[in-house]
Amino acid sequence: MDLFGDPAVWLPWTFAALMGVSILIYVVLDGFDLGVGLLMPLAEEKEKDRLVASIGPFWDANETWLVLAIGLLLVAFPPAHGAILTALYLPVFIMLVGLILRGVSFELRAKAPLSQKRMWNAAFFAGSLMASMSQGFMLGMYIMGLTWTLAHVAFALLTAVFLTVGYSFIGAAWLIWKAEGALQKRAIGWAKGGIWGLVLGIGAISLATPFVSTRIFDKWFSFPSFVYLSPLPIISALLVAFLWWQLARLPLKNDRWSWTPFAAAMALFTLAFFGMAYSFYPYVVPEKITIYEAAAAPESLFIILLGTIFVLPAILGYTVLSYYIFRGKATELRYD
Repeated sequence: MDLFGDPAVWLPWTFAALMGVSILIYVVLDGFDLGVGLLMPLAEEKEKDRLVASIGPFWDANETWLVLAIGLLLVAFPPAHGAILTALYLPVFIMLVGLILRGVSFELRAKAPLSQKRMWNAAFFAGSLMASMSQGFMLGMYIMGLTWTLAHVAFALLTAVFLTVGYSFIGAAWLIWKAEGALQKRAIGWAKGGIWGLVLGIGAISLATPFVSTRIFDKWFSFPSFVYLSPLPIISALLVAFLWWQLARLPLKNDRWSWTPFAAAMALFTLAFFGMAYSFYPYVVPEKITIYEAAAAPESLFIILLGTIFVLPAILGYTVLSYYIFRGKATELRYD
């Protein structure tokens, strides 16, 4: 296959890569702010403003990557967009309701009287839970081929729980980096409790994916692919061991290395994502539609690519700028 000569080949591959990168960035970035929302019931009342302050400047930019990924799926792979959203209509609806509830409660909790603030904090947690559970359910159903059987739904419910706990872990890792004092110590405790969800979730997905089809099994366990891919589980195991070790010794004097749990969690998510991408390529709908079959006409893709060349750097620049401007520790919210 001529990957870089024929536009009917390299354009679909390019858009699949862009969509994959957008999904990965969304999962990592919005994963931590969903995780912070999931930790709201565990925080003391006086700490909840600092939890929200730690994600306040970023959560809008984080969700932009989800919009970009879905937009790329719609314009670049219309048949796949229809097939995926048709199969996952209910969890997508629940996710959107959860994201809307998060946005509304995020804004109103800052303006509501103290007597109503507890209600909006609960709504923020509920929206975070709905969004994370539905995303985990969709991931499980996607891995199982988007077919609704009792066994597939059970697996999807399992991945929903694991991804939710995994999000809470990366949210706790974010707070270890962005908080200080008593809240940072509590976040370390939350991370110690939540790491099992991250490990079990990655493990369950890694074990289940090769058995979805003989094609995927052969891609993983045939020689020499098995040798080439062996660094993925080895590096993942080393990262988990590093996390256990680092969480046991934090916090350190002068807040040294507080960023490392978040960095290690991002690396774990990235390794798991690349493992999934390798498994399912070239299919965009598992074992049914490839990216080349689902792709729009090369002429349309080329025009869309020209627009993406301008839009993608703008989104990336805005994201980087927001993280640069609001670097440092989260402080108490102040209302005028």
